[in-house]
Amino acid sequence: MLPPPPRQPPPQARAVRGPVRLQRAFLRGPLGVLRLLQLLAGAAFWITIATSRYQGPVHFALFVSVLFWLLTLGLYFLTLLGKHELVPVLGSRWLVVNVAHDLLAAALYGAATGIMIAQTQSHSYCNLKDYQMACAYHAFLAAAVCGGLCLGLYLLSALYGCCRRYQGEQEVA
Repeated sequence: MLPPPPRQPPPQARAVRGPVRLQRAFLRGPLGVLRLLQLLAGAAFWITIATSRYQGPVHFALFVSVLFWLLTLGLYFLTLLGKHELVPVLGSRWLVVNVAHDLLAAALYGAATGIMIAQTQSHSYCNLKDYQMACAYHAFLAAAVCGGLCLGLYLLSALYGCCRRYQGEQEVA
């Protein structure tokens, strides 16, 4: 025996909110350029750490750099493709989400940079001219510089986002 026919047609699938379009204003704007620089400096930071011999608190610095590199990559592409409104709850407050991300990244990159400075100082004994053993001094020094650069870039983008918010803007670009 066949089941009776349905009384109502099934609900339609949720409509897609428009095609994917490249947001050229974001790409050419200050925040787009800052995001690209953050991605480059962040990649330099974690690749420098990952290729050296590290231990102890350097694991935290590596965690912070990889975490915020991935989050920044996600923010960059969601904004670039104009699909940030698809993010539940947060999509309508995208500028505030970006500022919060930048402030948290700046705070944790500050801690990671401090760790790398401390590690650089603790390995300064092997910066001697005739020292023959393998040493991570130069890698830690380069990571500390990259971490400081990341800290500055995230603070700059947070300041830019706060200025846009203060001016009454709701959008990132």
